Amino acid sequence: MSTPDDTTAAPAAGFDDEAVLLIGHGSRREKSNEQVRELAADLESRLGIPVDAAFLELAEPAIDEAFAQLAPVTSQVTVVHCSLFAASHVKNDVPLAIEQARAEHDIEINNGSHLGVHPAILDLLDDRAAAIEAELGVDRADDDVAVVVCGRGSSDPDANGDVHKLARLLYEGRAFDRVEASFIGVTEPTLEDTLHGLSKHRPDAVVVLPYMLGDGVLTQRVRDWTAEFDEDYPYVDALAGDPLGTDSRLLDVFADRWEEARTDSVEMSCDTCKYKVDLEGYEEDVGGARAMLRALAHQETHADRDDVDDDPHSHDAPEKHVAVCTNQTCAKMGSPAVLERLRQEVRDSDHCDARITRSSCLGRCGDGPMVAVYPDGVWYGGVDDGDAERIVSDHLDRDRIVSDLVDQTL
Repeated sequence: MSTPDDTTAAPAAGFDDEAVLLIGHGSRREKSNEQVRELAADLESRLGIPVDAAFLELAEPAIDEAFAQLAPVTSQVTVVHCSLFAASHVKNDVPLAIEQARAEHDIEINNGSHLGVHPAILDLLDDRAAAIEAELGVDRADDDVAVVVCGRGSSDPDANGDVHKLARLLYEGRAFDRVEASFIGVTEPTLEDTLHGLSKHRPDAVVVLPYMLGDGVLTQRVRDWTAEFDEDYPYVDALAGDPLGTDSRLLDVFADRWEEARTDSVEMSCDTCKYKVDLEGYEEDVGGARAMLRALAHQETHADRDDVDDDPHSHDAPEKHVAVCTNQTCAKMGSPAVLERLRQEVRDSDHCDARITRSSCLGRCGDGPMVAVYPDGVWYGGVDDGDAERIVSDHLDRDRIVSDLVDQTL
């Protein structure tokens, strides 16, 4: 997946006692973790100084373990983040781990910033889009090509705003019909909603770019949802591309972030940081003490998670996925109201772990509105918004099927 790198720098002089710690999130898919380790090895070749990899969770070594291994052999460590945007991991969790390492080890630690919006990344995404265009047999100069930049999604509005900025910069100066930002979860617009919205413009092709580093669970979800859209809308060709992976242009970004960190020139977007200023809906997050408490709680949540399935957290897949048909027939019968009521009931529930998404036709026209609950394989028919509370409180909360609404089981 990497691009040949013809700009590898000669080993840097005068840094015999410096190392770099490249910090990734960590994944249940070892392939994604290996990509971070590969990037660390490539960055070591680029900078000419030792580069180790560490992970926030789900992979080894953990950040504290990595600092413990580096402390006896170097006096200065520069942290470089694999995080694409500055959300809670960059603002809270890693700084907390760094402060703990400073207290435990006699080493100087420089903390860099996230990858962020960078010309090299825009160039990389442009090439990813061109590869999909070639596979679909379309040309942005002659055909209407729409692009969707799909991020992970965050509870941090500043990070989500940068996804929109990235999408806009990708659009500027290029012949795309439109470029939209979307998210796989946590916030809106979701990828599913964005794809269905684009179908109304009837483009010749939709190019979906997973804006993620590793090829893990979320990138596969992007591919699956894009494939479903392609099947449901035969008049639009749609295909999802590869994540950023180990493309050598990322080394340009890492090298810039390394240089900023070790020269005290790191810049963060503090004017729109929910931990520093009052933003509508996020007032309770303001303040360093609150941020520190959140980081401590997050760290404790991830401690000793030997079995991820038995000890889930917000990054894991939901326990249940609920699809609500909003195609023409079901929509006329009131399915949009059902969708919104289900979402509200899930938000109000203290126990429910479910994601509610809209669906195209489920093939039960006239028997709707249809609601499908997975992995249970239970389809409810003739649902109205007044039934949402029972579906959530009985089925999603307590695994009790609402028998009088069952249309079929699969």
